[in-house]
Amino acid sequence: MATLRERRTYRDQVLRVLYEAVEGNRLLGITGAQLRRDLHVPEQDLAAACTYLAGEGLITVDWEPGNTPAMVTLTHQGIRNMEAEEEEQG
Repeated sequence: MATLRERRTYRDQVLRVLYEAVEGNRLLGITGAQLRRDLHVPEQDLAAACTYLAGEGLITVDWEPGNTPAMVTLTHQGIRNMEAEEEEQG
């Protein structure tokens, strides 16, 4: 099981990779397989990160059987959070 620090890192990485991949467009998403390839995150930890982020209203997830993310997209709130973070960084 991942530590709290690892779980937070996975969540941040999912949001960042998703935001960069879709360039802030809510109509675009990426597959769970692409997220796994890009992040090198264990499947169980990726599912947990996606479940958490979906619960926070930052992403939406279409699930495959076996609790695997099939398609992941940012919500409006998720885009706003990422844009605010981008503005803070400069």
